[in-house]
Amino acid sequence: MYDLIIIGGGPSGSAAGRIAGKKGLKTLLIEKKIFPRYKPCGGALSEHAMSYLDFEIPEYIIERDIFGARAHFKGQVVEQHKESRIAVLITRSILDNYLLEKAGETGIEIKMGEKVLEYQEKNNHVEVFTDNDTYKAKFIIIAEGSQGKLKYQIRRKDRKDEYAIGVVAEIEADNESIDKYIHNVIDLHFGLFKHGYGWIFPHEKYYSVGIAGLAKHLPHPKKTMLDFLNENNFNSKYKLHGHIIPAGGINRKITSSRVILSGDSAGFVDSFIGEGIAYAIRSGQIASEVISKIILDNSDLESLERYQIICSSEFIGNLNYSLIFTKLINSYPSIFLKILVSNEAIEKYLEVTTMKISYKSYIKWLIPRIPMFLLRS
Repeated sequence: MYDLIIIGGGPSGSAAGRIAGKKGLKTLLIEKKIFPRYKPCGGALSEHAMSYLDFEIPEYIIERDIFGARAHFKGQVVEQHKESRIAVLITRSILDNYLLEKAGETGIEIKMGEKVLEYQEKNNHVEVFTDNDTYKAKFIIIAEGSQGKLKYQIRRKDRKDEYAIGVVAEIEADNESIDKYIHNVIDLHFGLFKHGYGWIFPHEKYYSVGIAGLAKHLPHPKKTMLDFLNENNFNSKYKLHGHIIPAGGINRKITSSRVILSGDSAGFVDSFIGEGIAYAIRSGQIASEVISKIILDNSDLESLERYQIICSSEFIGNLNYSLIFTKLINSYPSIFLKILVSNEAIEKYLEVTTMKISYKSYIKWLIPRIPMFLLRS
């Protein structure tokens, strides 16, 4: 009998495992893949995400320091830099493997290459069935990401207007040509299609190029991606990888009597920009902290509700406003995207990505300035 079983070895599962191990819980983490494994992702790791870690990301993992953003909308281009770093670019397979190693340092048990098929909640424990064995634990955390199916035992499936589809390609290039095109900023392209955007991120010896858009308005993601590649002079054949991105700010059930959903499984993603690693890490930590308190203090099971309360106080409110902001942008794109792609608005938005200000504060700052921005144009 384990105290805790964590399903999934990505950033959320690893963060949960590290806390559980440090708290002394008898913990098993089960990951279906053998790490390091490929993960489709733009590869931006924000300062916000790194602020939750109790260790530094080593230099060999960091491919590029990011200080700003370049934004495009209908021929309008603006580039803004901050004095301090806002993010780093990494390769997810390398980062995720390192985070899992840091979880393993605390003494938790890790099983890779084993897939969880289902679980059953009992009165005093949870049974977890894999393609290899059966395990028991007092509690489980489902950190399987957006693609997994186990979370649907707790919450309903998202509708097509509640999740985005992302398509990404890694395109090899020499660092000299990458630096010539873009150096220490990320490249964002708005207005290409409804309810979405494209990106070009400068990694070490390759670009991450991708698109992401609301599934309801992206019926042909592959064609949209190929068009975006051609428009930006990436004309060869590239391997495309698709993934699902839940829209943050949607009200979802995230706990049952002995189970917690964390990270993408819970839908903790910035609805506008699609950033989820920070919320994955923090929600995994909170999940383990809540469970460890119940076990170590012999608290009532109702204490599991504290998970929702703490997440709400720390970041769910901000995710709600990221959804509101996204709806504003997509309802009036000709107004808001034109405003967003301006020096002042982009510079201010970069403060949102580092959590110096919230989405609520940004919206309050932006709305009164709309007439001024429109008069300028």
